Amino acid sequence: MNQQTLSMRLARVAAQVPAGARLADIGSDHAYLPVALLRRGAIATAVAGEVAVTPFQAAERTVRDNGLEAVVTVRLANGLAAIEPGDGITAITMCGMGGETIRDILLAGAGRLSGQERLILQPNGGEPPLRQWLMANHYRIIHEEVLREHRFDYEIIVAERSGPVSYCDRELYFGPLQLQARSPAFLLKWQHVLRQRRKTLAQFAQARQAVPAAKLAEVNQQVAWISELLGAP
Repeated sequence: MNQQTLSMRLARVAAQVPAGARLADIGSDHAYLPVALLRRGAIATAVAGEVAVTPFQAAERTVRDNGLEAVVTVRLANGLAAIEPGDGITAITMCGMGGETIRDILLAGAGRLSGQERLILQPNGGEPPLRQWLMANHYRIIHEEVLREHRFDYEIIVAERSGPVSYCDRELYFGPLQLQARSPAFLLKWQHVLRQRRKTLAQFAQARQAVPAAKLAEVNQQVAWISELLGAP
């Protein structure tokens, strides 16, 4: 993968960035996503934020190699601290982090959000807590998808602030739009998860120490929901 050829995962994220956006890519790594979008003329400008020095330097190098210093600002900063008021950000991407990590970044940096930005989020697991934060902060999920790449299932969640929104526990767990669409990739993901959860229950049954009742109940609930979703016995 490079700034010209994005991975399937990043290509799907890129497809959700509005044309002409002023993008903040948080946890930008090599800045491949903003650079690819700018090379296509798809966005107006970008901020690439990185908390670690090595990927920050890699992002600077990618931007410099493509002669985009005038339109991409690379900042060494923690989370949304990479965004400054004068940036006029209209879209934020966060990819390849756990859902809880993305939630924590949004929580810690809430003061830097205008509420007008589109959030394009690609969590690596931990989607329910992230959806819970979006709901609690009046962000409606406007697009969701599941894709499989290199034997991993990835989810993309796109949200915009639109006023109070309510999702039930199952919608927070599976994704409200995913539950409606039930794409082949979505169903395949949950087949994999169901096998994993059943293995977990089998391990609990053989454990020498008692498994906390709350944990056992949580996994049993998940197995019941997924089995119902898939029509599995």
